Amino acid sequence: MSERTPNIEESWQLALQDEFSASYFIGLKEFLKDEKQKHEIFPPGSRIFAALNFTPLTAVKVVILGQDPYHGRGQAHGLCFSVSEGVKPPPSLVNIYKELHDDLGIPISKSGNLEKWAQQGVLLLNATLTVRAGQAGSHQGKGWETFTDQVIKTISDLRAGIVFLLWGKYAQDKEVLIDQSKHFILKAPHPSPFSATRGFFGCKHFSKTNQILQDIGLEEIDWNPES
Repeated sequence: MSERTPNIEESWQLALQDEFSASYFIGLKEFLKDEKQKHEIFPPGSRIFAALNFTPLTAVKVVILGQDPYHGRGQAHGLCFSVSEGVKPPPSLVNIYKELHDDLGIPISKSGNLEKWAQQGVLLLNATLTVRAGQAGSHQGKGWETFTDQVIKTISDLRAGIVFLLWGKYAQDKEVLIDQSKHFILKAPHPSPFSATRGFFGCKHFSKTNQILQDIGLEEIDWNPES
């Protein structure tokens, strides 16, 4: 990140401008500057805000919340659950693809890159936007959650009719940030192999999301990451 305001898409830049001068964010930048001198950090600096850059505030139709970037080399590229092209899809993403296939008949993709979702208005937002190589959760509690909570609240306040997909307890705890009188919330267990069989499989969130979008007069999401 730069010394000044991060390079973020214009509609987000405007909506979040007060965050960048807040004391927690200044502290977060100092922490990251120190971390980069001592450790390898994922994703690359240019991809830290990829979720916001791919999906402007004005374009958001669906929000999927993750927790932490992948901490393996070459995996994280700024979109939750997504991995860089050419990287084997991790287990949670494989389970997302299985549910997609069962729900909508979409072939299970060999690509783990979900940029095509993001380009259609699916905000793929992790709660923590960076991680130390090989150390899951290493950047939690440093300020990122305050920032991404504000992203969620901004969507809730400034937009209407957004579909929030909350998978697992961590994501579901963010429900308090969302105005349920004007947004839609779909909840299921996390797609991790540890919990997917407890209700993520069979949740049909992809078809349900498209039905909601259709009902409010918006174009459905093409959930096939390769189409």
